[in-house]
Amino acid sequence: MIKNKSELLKRSLIFLGAVVLASGALAQNGDRAGEEQKPLPPDLEVPPAPVLSPDEALESFQLAPGFKIQLVAAEPLIHDPVEIEFDPDGRIWVCEMRGYMPNIDGTGEDVRNGRIVVLSDIDGDGVMDESQVFADGLQMPRAIALVHDGLLVAEPPHLWFMKDTNGDGKADFKTEITDDYANQINPEHNANGLLWSLDNWIYSANYTSRFRALNQVWEKESTTFRGQWGLSQDDYGRHFYDTNSDQLRGDIIPSHYLSRNPSFSSRVGLNIRVANNQFVWPIRINPGVNRGYRNNTLRDNWKLRTFTAACGPVVYRGHLFPEEFSGNAFVCEPSGNLIKRNIVWEENGTLTSKHAYEQSEFLASTDERFRPVNLNNGPDGSLYIVDFYRGIIQHRIYMTSFLRKQVEDRGLDNPIGMGRIYRVYPEGNPPSAPVKLGSASSQELVQYLKHDNGWVRQTAQRLLVERTDTSVLESLKRLAVTGSETARIHALWTLHGMQRVDLDSIVSALNSDLRQVRIHGMRVGEALIGTPAEKTFQAHLMKSSGEEDILLRTQLAFSLGELNNAEADQAMKNLLAASGELGAENRMIRDAVLSGLNGGELKFLGSLIADKDWKAGSNSRSAMIRELSQAVLRSANEEAIQGLFGLVASFVEMGNDDQMAILDGILNLVAPSRGKPLKVELVNDPAGLTALQFVENDAVLEKVSKILETIEWGETVVARLNAEAAASAPASEVSGPIAAGRTLYAATCGACHQANGEGLDGLAPPLAGSDWVTGPEERLARIVLHGLTGPITVNGVTYQMEMPALSVFDDEQIAGVMSYVRQEWGNQAAEVSADSVKKIRESTAQRTAPWTQEELLQIP
Repeated sequence: MIKNKSELLKRSLIFLGAVVLASGALAQNGDRAGEEQKPLPPDLEVPPAPVLSPDEALESFQLAPGFKIQLVAAEPLIHDPVEIEFDPDGRIWVCEMRGYMPNIDGTGEDVRNGRIVVLSDIDGDGVMDESQVFADGLQMPRAIALVHDGLLVAEPPHLWFMKDTNGDGKADFKTEITDDYANQINPEHNANGLLWSLDNWIYSANYTSRFRALNQVWEKESTTFRGQWGLSQDDYGRHFYDTNSDQLRGDIIPSHYLSRNPSFSSRVGLNIRVANNQFVWPIRINPGVNRGYRNNTLRDNWKLRTFTAACGPVVYRGHLFPEEFSGNAFVCEPSGNLIKRNIVWEENGTLTSKHAYEQSEFLASTDERFRPVNLNNGPDGSLYIVDFYRGIIQHRIYMTSFLRKQVEDRGLDNPIGMGRIYRVYPEGNPPSAPVKLGSASSQELVQYLKHDNGWVRQTAQRLLVERTDTSVLESLKRLAVTGSETARIHALWTLHGMQRVDLDSIVSALNSDLRQVRIHGMRVGEALIGTPAEKTFQAHLMKSSGEEDILLRTQLAFSLGELNNAEADQAMKNLLAASGELGAENRMIRDAVLSGLNGGELKFLGSLIADKDWKAGSNSRSAMIRELSQAVLRSANEEAIQGLFGLVASFVEMGNDDQMAILDGILNLVAPSRGKPLKVELVNDPAGLTALQFVENDAVLEKVSKILETIEWGETVVARLNAEAAASAPASEVSGPIAAGRTLYAATCGACHQANGEGLDGLAPPLAGSDWVTGPEERLARIVLHGLTGPITVNGVTYQMEMPALSVFDDEQIAGVMSYVRQEWGNQAAEVSADSVKKIRESTAQRTAPWTQEELLQIP
């Protein structure tokens, strides 16, 4: 079992949950202090929202031409479904979040009435006939994944592995995998979407760890943050996700490479905005959205204008739809009662998309209670829709008085406990019975890796990895060499999951004409590093160094970084020299190289400077030198830092391009024009820099002088470091307001601003090193109390913000979270007292709107 959280955190979560519940009696949590919530025009005729029977609901749908929709399951077989999984024999496992918003006040969510049920189709017509409870007595379960003849179940804060050991269909074995999987305070911004990915790791949305069971032992490893609700992958294992108002983002490169060097951080190639167009086209008016009173939330016809509740994305990988649908991304919008189809393609080393239809949707409904929250590829090739079917989907933490009135006016708070599952398939091509993989032999599973349906291939891969049946190794190796593109990729990752990667399969992949086979051959082939086959693997790997494809070259740089030898370093330098001048390719390859150095930056920098084949003074060379210099500084390794200073002093020609690039890199970190400077403290005299104080070059002297002004060294530093080490306490021992602030931050702010304070591109600015955080507390308090709207510039980057207020929390809680962010991630600002928050709250009580940057800058 993996344990991560202290008892303090558990107690704090319970305390904060009680406070939030109590606050509902005072005001709607989503209300912003003083903001006017204009009522609907009295003459607006809002259609009623009666509960429709499943047959009536089918009549409410408007579906894209050429498709049919069929009911698969409904109440009483299921209640409040939020996620489904298909098992190897086609049964549907349903996660029922029956405790979610049981009433308009959201009280009673602590009742343990959640369930996992298993649906069976007895007569083979595609409609579920029986429902059996696998597990019950759960509090707000939110995600499931079938693994190792059992089921992962997310019941915050626990991630359980459950199993039926006696064959009665009910879980009788349960063990905890981790105890930090979400919390029960904020269901809208917490971990979910457990996904067995192509690389045999299990990933989640809204969570920064991944899992796998290797040799019957569960492993947990850090990964990047992905979206808000729902997670999918394409045929190449690339992840797709969303946030509520940003319908489709994705990763075009494997994220683990960019986190392997603690002295370098990058997200280039991750969290790409795949869909820039956020417009939606409902077929009923939508006044029942949380901030429908704001301009531009609804169109003039009172229909939802843009995404506000995007969730449950899926990349279609089935075999029934026409070929042009393969790789398309479908996204749910439950507030608008619709499902969007995006046509996705790769272009110039990134992912992009367009809406499939002009001012219409793949599926839309006139039923306000149709709430699609998740989508799945089915084993029969259909697209499956999970319908939460209810009136209220907005959680009490964010609900406004405007929305509450809509709920009350149309009786949307009752009934609850309903839910439907549908499947969509092409007219004239109805789905047949799904294949039965559970009873298939291992040899048959190998053949299923060639199937046209991505769900079938992925499930066959998972079962083979879990069985580790070595009798099929030769069949797998043969498929890895002779199969189709997707079959070869699955065969390679199956071998990898079974820890049986072989040289012949990798050499064949590296010499393939199929680009993605080569890319995955590089990744899987890294398993040969440290074995007798390493040199042969490296030799074939190097043959790709002359390729022009951006993603192929980027993966080559990633894999070379795993080798850690002189030949690989030289190959990486050659890639850098040939990668163009500061374009997308240059940045991706530069970051790939930097991520793989991890302690070898100084050595690589020295060899790069000595290498005259790469044009001196070129923008790309100078950029790489700056980044290498900064990575050395971030390492906080005094020996390496002193070596860097020695290197910058060793130039014969003072002020040449390489020397100035090193100095610029150092200066941009220790004395940036924007953002928080890096603090450099040394025990010994920075001799290399001090020697440069006497050179006869004004440009060098100016930069060296500025750098030396920021660096501290000598006995004072030694004394302070010793005192700080003696006084510091482990994080688990920290108590008081800051500890409570940490917990509140994780529950309400961390999803957007991230646990590391680095924020998310295009969504939320960083808090680490932000002057808005470490500057006047009067500005930060106003942002927390009333929210922020419009453009704001943070560390030189402009963000379009729509940050909600947290005024529902009391003065002590707000002081705690402010103090936490002002003293975390290297921030060094004073704590904030509850009295200060109280005074600011009272003085701005009449505030009628969120703050803007222009207004805040006027506050000293």
